[in-house]
Amino acid sequence: MNSEIIKKENYNVTLKIEIDEKKFKEGVQKAYLKNRHKFNIPGFRKGKAPRKIIEARYGEGIFYEDAINIVFPEAYNEAIKQHNLKPVDRPVIDIEQIESGKPVVFTAEVIVKPEVKLGDYKGIEVEKIEYNVTEKDVEDELKSMQERNVRLVEVTDRPAKEGDILTIDYEGYVDGEKFEGGTAYNQILEIGSGKFIPGFEEQLVGKNKDEEFEINVKFPEEYHAKDLAGKDATFKIKIHEIKEKDLPELDDEFAKDVSEFDTLDELKEDIKKRLEKQAKDIEKAERENKVIEKVIEAAEVDIPEVMIDNEVDYQLRNFEFTLRYQGLDLNKYLELTNTKVEDLKEKFRPEAEKTVKTELVLEAIAEKENIKETEEDLDEELKKIADGYGQDFEKFKKNIREEELEYIKEGIIRRKTVEFLVENAKFQ
Repeated sequence: MNSEIIKKENYNVTLKIEIDEKKFKEGVQKAYLKNRHKFNIPGFRKGKAPRKIIEARYGEGIFYEDAINIVFPEAYNEAIKQHNLKPVDRPVIDIEQIESGKPVVFTAEVIVKPEVKLGDYKGIEVEKIEYNVTEKDVEDELKSMQERNVRLVEVTDRPAKEGDILTIDYEGYVDGEKFEGGTAYNQILEIGSGKFIPGFEEQLVGKNKDEEFEINVKFPEEYHAKDLAGKDATFKIKIHEIKEKDLPELDDEFAKDVSEFDTLDELKEDIKKRLEKQAKDIEKAERENKVIEKVIEAAEVDIPEVMIDNEVDYQLRNFEFTLRYQGLDLNKYLELTNTKVEDLKEKFRPEAEKTVKTELVLEAIAEKENIKETEEDLDEELKKIADGYGQDFEKFKKNIREEELEYIKEGIIRRKTVEFLVENAKFQ
């Protein structure tokens, strides 16, 4: 196989590839063996006719197309490696010569990763990020735990007040007519939660169990249901039940009930350590993001549209997966939001472009700084994954597929590149 680059404009590359006659003949023979069962030639059992007989009947080139499909991938991959190209899409093939007794010659037009013009990426000045855990943070977390362990007690001797949990029926009317989605029965509502439209919850204060009454509200101008936005509405309401929160005492008994600790002080210390770890993790993530943003801003790269399109499709698939996890499918979501797939893709496009540029720039920095994964890095990462699946490390390492291994290596290099940038940044 011989190959040469005959044209290169930015990220568009055209290769001329030549496959020698012997190699192509081998491909033709493989194509014959693969397809001979399809031919029914008089005088021969089906699938037993010699290649020469089939070619004489249907033409010498009867197996050429399949032969090209057999020999092309290997020849193309060789050419890609030879010229150190990194394709981002499938090539467009054009056969220039295919005749018996001669080499097969074809061109492959392919889009490759673009060149990145790096700006400054060492010594980047970034605002210092620091989160300190205060006693108030600990108390707030303790109150949240208290809220999660609240007991609801039915109230019969007083009207509803802020913070109570009500069970209600309601029917909504606009211009004297019931509107869609405005009726519910045995609805649970906490007064003051802000889950209903403004003015609704406030008018439940002072009402009693089994009381039936009407309230008047106005839908916000920016309400999601356009037919209700800005309109006055009346709701007929009946209260079935009023409950109040009975919060447990914050003492040693509480600590024993909600944790493995015997005292409230021990629980507080544990909360503080956990919050401090969370704060450090947030600090680390935000430092990395700010450094990466500045490095990306300083770099220049002309991104092929196909790379952005591919990233948009990837984000759309992730979005579809999230919808399914929530019990929706994409078609239902589009129907409910009155949007089209094209609208979603356009919405994802800016973030997709940013993601592609980020990966290209980080890859360029890793290459320039010769940042690579070590055997120790790889073993450490594989061990984490194996442990996560509950598998033996050596067995997992032996059976992992090559493409999965490459993906893990890329992840390691990306992480080490980000660490390199952060280590070389100046936080002020």
